[in-house]
Amino acid sequence: MAGVQFIMSIAFSSSNPFMAFYVEQLGVHNVHRVEMLTGLIQGMTPLMAALMSPLWGSLSDKSGRKAMVLRSTIAIAIFTGLCGFAQNTWELLGLRAMQGAFSGFSAASIALVASVIPEDRLGFSLGWIQSAGMVGTLVGPLLGGVTADAFHNYRIVFFLTTGFALTATVITGIFVHEQLAAKPASSKKRPSLLQQFKAVRQMKTIQAMFVVLFLTQFTVMSVQPVLSVFMQHLAGNVSYLNTVAGFAFAVTGLADLIASPFLGKRSDVLGYRKVLTICMTGAGLFYLPQAFAPNIWIFVLSRFGLGLFVGGILPTANALIGRMAPSDQRGQIYGFTSSATFLGSFMGPLLGGLGSSFFGIRTMLGMAAILYLANMLWVRLRVSEPSAAVVQDAS
Repeated sequence: MAGVQFIMSIAFSSSNPFMAFYVEQLGVHNVHRVEMLTGLIQGMTPLMAALMSPLWGSLSDKSGRKAMVLRSTIAIAIFTGLCGFAQNTWELLGLRAMQGAFSGFSAASIALVASVIPEDRLGFSLGWIQSAGMVGTLVGPLLGGVTADAFHNYRIVFFLTTGFALTATVITGIFVHEQLAAKPASSKKRPSLLQQFKAVRQMKTIQAMFVVLFLTQFTVMSVQPVLSVFMQHLAGNVSYLNTVAGFAFAVTGLADLIASPFLGKRSDVLGYRKVLTICMTGAGLFYLPQAFAPNIWIFVLSRFGLGLFVGGILPTANALIGRMAPSDQRGQIYGFTSSATFLGSFMGPLLGGLGSSFFGIRTMLGMAAILYLANMLWVRLRVSEPSAAVVQDAS
């Protein structure tokens, strides 16, 4: 699954560098309209994914997690390929919405891993999954940009992405195996999605992790769109600004890559609550020097430190969810918690960009530090370690 995650992360991120240029190619030439439509198109996918993830998660418990991963990769292949045929921005927007609505890859893949990995290795395994995804996220934009330049054509990148998604489909179909649980003989009607949501709300730790995942993703994404502008301010008039900006993003990803498996493994040994507390405290403290950075190099160094701590949050949180969720409801629960991540991805850039325009980027970086520290306090107050008795029977 790490290989599948790597390939799909390339597919998800390969069109990011040139989306604004593609919008221009589709006939939009006013700068402000290009910015607005690009933001809307980029945000539509996580918004629709947030709305639909609970449904796909619930279906994965019924039909099997592997089946949902296959359905997801095929849907992504189809709708991403169709983006390459878009004739105007509204067609592109609709296709991106369909891509998000029919995806559900994140919840299905995490639930699949959680169903086949021994529980005492869940944090370590999910750490490797995140690392694979991070490498793909770093490779995807580079590959997409190089391909677009090499062929002088943005559309071909969408077709390339379809090839990646189909490759992931084949690998999953051949090499990933799932032991489906025997269906109970009882003919009791399966609860509705609303009933399932109400049941999830009764699980205190799962409810707390929904907030943790939302705030984590919201905080990261709230400052992401404006960091390049801030780095331009710090670096001044230098000829290598794009290189420095790319390096600042890359070192964060590199640190995340290094830290994710290590911290995931530590969470299996030290406890999920303790590792989450350490990671969120560290992330908050490394956002502070970014807010007060006097030059670009202090900023880049702080970004590396941030990546070391952020890298442990998602695998640890997802491992804790897997330990607390009943085995026959993991897909449903990961569907709901994935919605939190997607909502953070949607709302973060929206409110972060607005906040930066009113209060300035340094203030937003300081707010990011406060949000992480508040998230840490939330974990200390609301999250408890799973005991052996509740690993399978949490409710």
